[in-house]
Amino acid sequence: MKNRNLGKFTVSSVGMGCMGFSHGYGALPPEEESIRLMRKAFDMGCTLFDTAEAYGPFVNETLVGKAVKPFRDKVILTTKFTPCKVGDQAITNEEKLTAKGIRKALEDSLRRLGTDYVDCYYEHRVPLSSRPEEIAEVMGDLIKEGKIRGWGQSQSTPEQIRRAHAVTPLSMIQSEYSMMERMFEAEVIPLCKELGIGFVAFSPMASGFLSGKYNASMTYVDDDVRRAITRFAKENVIANQPLLDALERLSVAKGCTKAQLALAWMLAKWPHVVPIPGMRSDARIEENLGAADVQLSTEELAAIETELAKITIHGNRTDEDIQRMGYVKAQ
Repeated sequence: MKNRNLGKFTVSSVGMGCMGFSHGYGALPPEEESIRLMRKAFDMGCTLFDTAEAYGPFVNETLVGKAVKPFRDKVILTTKFTPCKVGDQAITNEEKLTAKGIRKALEDSLRRLGTDYVDCYYEHRVPLSSRPEEIAEVMGDLIKEGKIRGWGQSQSTPEQIRRAHAVTPLSMIQSEYSMMERMFEAEVIPLCKELGIGFVAFSPMASGFLSGKYNASMTYVDDDVRRAITRFAKENVIANQPLLDALERLSVAKGCTKAQLALAWMLAKWPHVVPIPGMRSDARIEENLGAADVQLSTEELAAIETELAKITIHGNRTDEDIQRMGYVKAQ
C-alpha cells in the first residue's frame, strides 16, 4: 500500500469509511463480520479509519473502537462531532458548538472508541451562522491537552477554511468528492493544497453508483440513504448511463475495474487527496485498496478528463435530502 500525507499525518492512499457498518446502506453485516473486515483492511495496509458520533448514532464509534483496538497506535483514527444535538445527547443545539459542548462530545467519543486521543477531530458540517475562529480556538486547546492530534472541517467553504486555519491550522478537510460531485475542485481542493491541508474524499464512489452494480430497477428501503440521494432515482440512473459506459471503456483499456479507475483518477489528480470508500465485503476491500496500485499516466488522466467533460451528471446528494432521513443537519 502506498502512503501520502494529509497535513501532519501519513496515511494509506486509500482509507476506510466505516459508516456503512452501522447504518445508511441497507442490511448490516454482523458485528463480528464488520470487525473482521476492518481488521482485514488494516492487514492489507489501510491506516486511515473514519467514523462519527452521528453514525448510528453513536454505535459506529463503539464498533470501530473494538475493531482497531489491537493496532490503535498504528492507524490514524478520525471522528466527528455534529454542530447540533444528536440522538439523546443531554445538550441543546445552542450549546453544542460551545467549548463545553465540544469537550463533552469529544469525551463521549473517546469513551466509545476506547482510546484517550483522536488523531483528527472534525466539525461535521460548519454552519454558515457560526464563527470558525471560535471552534478553532477550542480545537487548539484540545490539541495542547493531547486529546486530539489535529482537527478538520467537513463540507466547509473556502472562507470558513481560511478563517479557521489562521487560528489553529487544519489538518484535513473531509468533503464529498467523486466523478459525480466535483464542486470542490474549483476552490477548496486547490486551497487545501496551498495551505498544506489534506483533503479526505467521502462518498468517492458516489454512494456506490460508480461501481456499476446498481440499476434503474432497484429500490431502497428503511435506513438506506439511497432513498434520498437523487442520483439513484430511476430516471437519473438511466440518464447517467453514459458515465458508466465511459468508465467501462476506460477501465477495460486500463485493465482495472470501474471502481478502481474512479479512485485512481482522484489519486492521480491530487497528491493531497485520500478517498475513504465504504467496504463491506472481502471483494470490495481488495478492489478498493487495490486502486492505489493503478497508476495513470498524464495521457491517461487527460483522456479520462476529456470523457468526463462530455457527460452531464443527473441528480446529486445533498445534506437537505439526507436530513429528511434524520441524519446530518444541513447548513
